Amino acid sequence: MSGLRVFRQLSVLLPHVFLKKNKVMKKVISTAKAPSAIGPYSQAIDVNGFVYTSGQIPINPATGNIVEGGIKEQTRQSLLNVRAVLEEAGLTMANVVKTTVFMADMNDFADMNSVYAEFFTEPFPARSAVAVKSLPKGALVEIEVVATK
Repeated sequence: MSGLRVFRQLSVLLPHVFLKKNKVMKKVISTAKAPSAIGPYSQAIDVNGFVYTSGQIPINPATGNIVEGGIKEQTRQSLLNVRAVLEEAGLTMANVVKTTVFMADMNDFADMNSVYAEFFTEPFPARSAVAVKSLPKGALVEIEVVATK
């Protein structure tokens, strides 16, 4: 077989092999043990073994209300909601590789961090923590994560 003929056959076959091998497989993750999505988004999406959660605010899924208390109580509830979503995906907090913490007031960082440390062990996930102007429903904190299987 000539080199040109082999090249032509490969140029036809390789894109199909590449597309099948790298096909994006998305699966919606949803649980009643965390607050329902209140808009056009999912609680989480599993994409090829990575789970991306939507930001979890401190809503008690049983009542639909923000938990009472300050940043510590709200951080705990946000992380309990994250954990519930991950459990639905068959994962634990140990599978988390990246977190993003949004806070209404950066002065709450130390208290948020003390509760956050109760949910993660070494090796700790990478993290960003930022202050934002406001959060949905007047929450003090919102937390999203990326986890891997």
